[in-house]
Amino acid sequence: MDEVNAHINQQSSISIDSNAEDFTKIETVPLPLDKRICMVGSLITDPVVCNSAQSFGVPVITSENGLEYLEDRSCKTIYVLNTFDDDLYNTLYKHRQSILGPVALQQLSRKQEQLPDNTRPLFNLSMTGVIVCFTGFRNKNELSIVVPLVHHMGGSIRKDMSSKVTHLIAKASGGDKYQYAATFRVPVVHHSWVFACWEQRFNLDFSATLDVFIAEYKLKPFHGAKVCFFGFPEDEDKHMAEVLEANGGSVTHLEDVECTHVVVDESTVAERPEISSKAQFVKAEWFWTSVQKQVCLDEKEYLFDDYIEQVLSPSARRESQQPTTTPSSASRRKRKRLQETLSSLAVQPSPIVYKRRSSVSDAGLLSVSGSFLDCTASPDKCLNDLPESSPAVEPLRKVLTARQQVVMELVQTESNYVNILNTIMTMFKKHLEDMPEEEALLNNTELKIIFGNLPLIYEAHIKMLEELRWTSAHWTEERSIGNIILKYSTDLLKAYPPFVNFFEEMKEMLLLCDTNKPRFHAFLKACQTRPECGRQKLQDLLIRPVQRLPSISLLLSDILKSTPKTNSDHVALDQALAALKEVMTHINEDKRKTEGQRVMFDIFNEIDNCPPDLISSHRTFVTRAEVIQLSSSEGLSNKGNFLVLFLFTDQLEVCKKRSKAFNTLKSPNTVNGYHQKSTTKPYKHVKLMPLSHIKRVIDIKETEDCQRVFSLVFRNNDEIKERLFSFAMTESDVDKVTFLKTLCRQMATNACTADADKFLAYLEHQQLDIDTSDINNGTLSKAFKFANRTRLKVGRAFSFNKTPSKLKRAVSSMMSPFGSSTNITPASQLAQMRLASYSNINELGDANNTSETPPLAPMSVQPTRKHKASSLGTSAALKRI
Repeated sequence: MDEVNAHINQQSSISIDSNAEDFTKIETVPLPLDKRICMVGSLITDPVVCNSAQSFGVPVITSENGLEYLEDRSCKTIYVLNTFDDDLYNTLYKHRQSILGPVALQQLSRKQEQLPDNTRPLFNLSMTGVIVCFTGFRNKNELSIVVPLVHHMGGSIRKDMSSKVTHLIAKASGGDKYQYAATFRVPVVHHSWVFACWEQRFNLDFSATLDVFIAEYKLKPFHGAKVCFFGFPEDEDKHMAEVLEANGGSVTHLEDVECTHVVVDESTVAERPEISSKAQFVKAEWFWTSVQKQVCLDEKEYLFDDYIEQVLSPSARRESQQPTTTPSSASRRKRKRLQETLSSLAVQPSPIVYKRRSSVSDAGLLSVSGSFLDCTASPDKCLNDLPESSPAVEPLRKVLTARQQVVMELVQTESNYVNILNTIMTMFKKHLEDMPEEEALLNNTELKIIFGNLPLIYEAHIKMLEELRWTSAHWTEERSIGNIILKYSTDLLKAYPPFVNFFEEMKEMLLLCDTNKPRFHAFLKACQTRPECGRQKLQDLLIRPVQRLPSISLLLSDILKSTPKTNSDHVALDQALAALKEVMTHINEDKRKTEGQRVMFDIFNEIDNCPPDLISSHRTFVTRAEVIQLSSSEGLSNKGNFLVLFLFTDQLEVCKKRSKAFNTLKSPNTVNGYHQKSTTKPYKHVKLMPLSHIKRVIDIKETEDCQRVFSLVFRNNDEIKERLFSFAMTESDVDKVTFLKTLCRQMATNACTADADKFLAYLEHQQLDIDTSDINNGTLSKAFKFANRTRLKVGRAFSFNKTPSKLKRAVSSMMSPFGSSTNITPASQLAQMRLASYSNINELGDANNTSETPPLAPMSVQPTRKHKASSLGTSAALKRI
């Protein structure tokens, strides 16, 4: 025996030189005999694996197959194999030998852990700490493949679900184990997760428990389910089928014996259809909530059978369970059951009362006048009024006065409105805010945009409803409704503008999240199925605050009509109506102002090198026009350039339209990312012109050769001479006269004058030496048509002739009607300019016969009688415009 031990000890003292290709005997040292590592096959030439084996401080031996050590009981041999699927592995495994893979050996060495004592083969440690449970597997052959792989990667198996199980591998969604995992948030994965982990078996750094990796193989909520949708409209049925397939399920029909679920639209289906399969009948809420939570929920909480039971009286349920009856007794019970059902419906709304209705469009809910808030009828009563067909209601109504009936209607609609707000605040807002971070459907920014402006409205109406209810409960004809509205008018004024001003942004954010976030979409759909929402979308509910103030105003008007003038509430109601109208007017004006400022930010972001001081709290956007410059004027752009004029309340921003982005943005009101922006901004800043520096706007007479042309006379306060900028409009859908009048109105407002016509003059293009030769030969007209037709790039491939410089006298004489460098009156200036209006153009016939504009009379010479008549005609024409 001593000789055998000595021989083993001699073989176990082989060390590995990492720089050598083969094993070499370096030294003989005494090593423990309880364990040894046997490198098998090609691994004896792998220096990395051999070095890892040496790090354990046990004898390392080599062998072609290791079979010669099977009967050696002197110590425990741990075989290192490169593969676990050949005959050698099967032989060693049958002999219950300890087997390691090269990856496990290196990982144990890296972690400085001891060699394992168990006989279970271990290829790597990627599933260390993983405890797996299986459910839904009917074929044992599948498990016989998956289970060994879990063991090879360091995982373990449990038969039953417990708190120690870390992962559930399911064949299909559903079952007790599945519901346990869903309740305690145990990851439920497909068995392909194990095979994917095994494909990574040679990766030393791979871990099967990475969240990103598990997410790829997480079992979809309807995996293995065959679902039939029953009672839904065609478009909704198609949409739900797409969602089902995206979440692992498949669509089937009622006759399919393999059907697992029948999802029923409870608002249209009153009876459960007969089917041959054992499918579970569930409500639509089960489907959408499962999509939202990404888990197949327990069907017991959403059974359609329970829903039907809600609309049947206890006696009807008992009678339906009786086996046989006579025809007469059956008909009596049927009539009795019908009467009891009708009585129950009269007391409170039953779920079966809510019929599916089409969603209300926003356009139909706005007033005819286009104002966001106006005194138009609100459909609150149509949706939320409770049935009042009970026999006890009619006698009560006959006792009420007309005034009290309208007051009760106000209280009822206010109660319904507050209930809607409460539904939004609790079912939607609070529920979304209270979700754990890992389950959150919306981030804080999205929540604030959608729901941030509602709390103030909700709080104001809760307090107002409390007083209205007390007044209605203690009603006398002297009770004042107007004073209650007046009391809370200030709160309404504070609460509503933020909501109304950003209603479009809220709606767009809601639509964006609904489109891009499937789980949020499912959450909205699930909430929509509940009776509290009245089968309406969140978007339809959120428009109610926009409608409420006009609805209150109409009801107050009805109360006022029924209130005698001798009643003290008459004056209070009148004041309350005035206060409400003031609130709505303020909201409308504030909304228009907010929209103008918001568009101004969009314009600023589209202009390269835009002056920062363009953004101002007192400045709003008015209108815009696309033009082409017809004059080469110092301080502006070059002749022939395409420009855009953005008119604000006190400034005119002139931008050059870049050819690369000719069609990037048609309107500055195209906001919130719904158009694709190029990397280069579509406009380049040219000049910011204060309206106070524009001295005159000139409408050039329309002729066959000169169309849509106008000019601006411009002079800074520190300049002596005026400059003339001439343009031609390129957009056919923008009216020149409307744009010029709008510009003059803004100039008049800026100058604190009511007469905007003083800023507008009418001339022919020859009088200002505007060169229209390019327009005459059709070059520019073709460019305009091309730009309007295609909205594409228009290059600088057009020829522009030089314009003779003959503008000094004409421009210098066109001074502002409110100031001049001389003491000449505006009337004499107009006379000296010989302005030609459309009505007196014939008076200048003699002058127009020449090829050039006749010289103007010297400013010191008194105008002749003919000149006076001409100036009077011009002034009259200016006043008429």
